[in-house]
Amino acid sequence: MTAAREQRERAGLRVEDGWRYFVHGWSQAITEVFDVPLAPGGRAVPRRGGDAMIRTALGDVDAADLGRTDYHEHLFQITPLLPGDELDDEERGGLEAARLRAAGVDAMIDATPVGLGRDAEAVARISRSTGLRVVLTTGAHRRAHYRDDHPLLGMDADALGRLFTAELTEGVRDDSALTTPRPHAPKAGILKAGIGYWSIGEFEGRVLEGVARAHRATGAPVMVHLEHGSAAFEVLDALDGLGVPAHRVVLAHIDRNPDPGLHADLAAAGAYLGYDGMARHKSWPDSTVLDCLLRTAELGGADRLLLGGDVARRTRYIAYGGMPGLEYLPARFVPRLERAAGPDLVRRVLVDNPARLLDWTS
Repeated sequence: MTAAREQRERAGLRVEDGWRYFVHGWSQAITEVFDVPLAPGGRAVPRRGGDAMIRTALGDVDAADLGRTDYHEHLFQITPLLPGDELDDEERGGLEAARLRAAGVDAMIDATPVGLGRDAEAVARISRSTGLRVVLTTGAHRRAHYRDDHPLLGMDADALGRLFTAELTEGVRDDSALTTPRPHAPKAGILKAGIGYWSIGEFEGRVLEGVARAHRATGAPVMVHLEHGSAAFEVLDALDGLGVPAHRVVLAHIDRNPDPGLHADLAAAGAYLGYDGMARHKSWPDSTVLDCLLRTAELGGADRLLLGGDVARRTRYIAYGGMPGLEYLPARFVPRLERAAGPDLVRRVLVDNPARLLDWTS
């Protein structure tokens, strides 16, 4: 029995077996384009002598060198769900990244997956010019983020798995074409899937299976977008059934459901907890996020907590003329956390935990 299922049974919850969904066929040509060998029990990515390894836009780095990490931001993002909030300007993205770096952050995950306006080569240039390490993302978001004619929607789980694996091992594709990458294209370092509010639809199910195939082939970590923090154990159960253990998964936006008891149970099951709801004062004060984080740590979850800003909109980026910007997390929230809990918890949340999650050899 998995740790996730043990936690649910201790709580008296019934564990459903046989999570199922339907997949549709796709042209054999797609499989050939993304022809990356997927060994069911093997790994497609060579290891560096067993050393801890994190894949960034500028190449692989030792986990010990990652530094303070913001686990969830977006330098580029275009989605029909956020008209007028496009992040599509390299110069402004670079200015925002520089502000984040100047505020004391050494690395970040750019959590934009396939088809939502990524520009991997621009991110690499920004990383090089600012000194901010950036981990790129492959995978796909929930269905609502894609127009009806997007090619991802017609791909079966096998084709998705091959695409995601290729982006991890060969290089990130051009989002508009999904063709073979140019020579020396930056590689992704984390996988992503998204679900709806208490909903794993047919497309989301295919993406979860594709992500799981890529994880099994590479060892890359997995991020899952939870809508309003819902269906956390259900996602862990689904991924576990597909061969992805909870300790390789980060549950993004789990703090949108600020329940420290639930969070402690998820942490005990092995999952990482992505807190990224700061500066959303229309919905809750920062104290709600802070208090939940502190209580979850007290309940034993300190080694599974991550922090990110997920600012994600041009109207909230200083470089685009908005506020509070990416620097809000290190400049405003982290000092409050350190005053409340001391430097040890800050080090775990910003340095130790993200390095452990992002290490492909974990």
